[in-house]
Amino acid sequence: MTLNELKKAFTCTYGDGGTIRFFASPGRVNLIGEHIDYNGGFVFPAALTQGTVIALRERTDGIIRLKATDLDELVTLDIKNLSDYKNLKWGNYQAGVAYVMQQDGFAISGCDMLFDDTLPHGGGLSSSAGIEVATALAFATLSNEKKGITVPVDMIEMARYSQKAENEYVGVSCGIMDQFASAMGKKDCAILLKCDTLEFKHIPLDMKGYSIVISNTNKKRSLADSKYNERCEECAKGLSMLKTELADLKFLCELTPEVFEKHAHLITDETVLKRVRHVVNENARVLKSVNVLAKGDLIAFGALMNASHDSLRDDYAVTGIELDTLVKEARKIDGTIGSRMTGAGFGGCTVSLVKDEAVDSFMEKVGAAYTEKIGYAPSFYRFGIGDGGRELFE
Repeated sequence: MTLNELKKAFTCTYGDGGTIRFFASPGRVNLIGEHIDYNGGFVFPAALTQGTVIALRERTDGIIRLKATDLDELVTLDIKNLSDYKNLKWGNYQAGVAYVMQQDGFAISGCDMLFDDTLPHGGGLSSSAGIEVATALAFATLSNEKKGITVPVDMIEMARYSQKAENEYVGVSCGIMDQFASAMGKKDCAILLKCDTLEFKHIPLDMKGYSIVISNTNKKRSLADSKYNERCEECAKGLSMLKTELADLKFLCELTPEVFEKHAHLITDETVLKRVRHVVNENARVLKSVNVLAKGDLIAFGALMNASHDSLRDDYAVTGIELDTLVKEARKIDGTIGSRMTGAGFGGCTVSLVKDEAVDSFMEKVGAAYTEKIGYAPSFYRFGIGDGGRELFE
């Protein structure tokens, strides 16, 4: 929707009157570096041009009302009881953000909010992070204005609150990559982010005649119900085993592949060993990726993307037939130089680098082969790389 269309939808839902403001934050695609953000590693995400836009109008009665443009249900929250909404089917992410910020001293206002989401939910493109960061930015802006604070909202802080809401309120043990990319994205750049320290650098993306094509399995999944938390626990077990000799080790990604191989014997559980092997090698692949991109070598970057998917399939076991089929068929297309799952896995999306002139053929042939094998069609997107969370103005 345009802002004018969203404004009209807002007044249809909540009525006329008062000042309506707009806050936005994008989803993200992670180009490489999967399942290592919660292991202190480097990741390489980019913010998308699509995500969440919120139309908002303040209230004076301490009530927050939430609605999405594609949902009929209207959710009502009381700012005096924000701890009570953890089990909402929709609205718990927003309630969680409000709760953790309120606990930390923000003056959470009553307001009416209409969410317009332009990303597929459950597709692995972090639509939830877009919702969280846009919500956090909105509440922080209103709180700062009430307190007379004139400095810009700290978007890294908004990413932290968004992650905390997901970890402690919603109950998903996610790292900070998704929220950070949503908050700190920059047009036509990816972000090299070290997840334990939040050191980051914007890296320009020169695609040199290639497009980033996102393919959605359209498999329904819920991250909270998936084996995501199980993988976090397996990594924690591996870290604990390694610390019997490497006492100062804080994160698995502090290990180089060479050091890991010297101490791999400490991990006596074969499944845990495979999980740790992926984490360590994936972190090394991210650093190699930035180096080859600095040289303009997209072919080498594509090869690293392929290696990443294979590791996620064989060592981390988070792909499945749907993602593997999309990747297998993508790699058959002349003009595809790299293809991998992106996001948590267990469904969701793949990201592929495809020659511009081959994109239409890619979508047609991969779509047909996937539909024949899986029984339903995938979806394809050519999203741009855009900016992070911000207030929008008409």
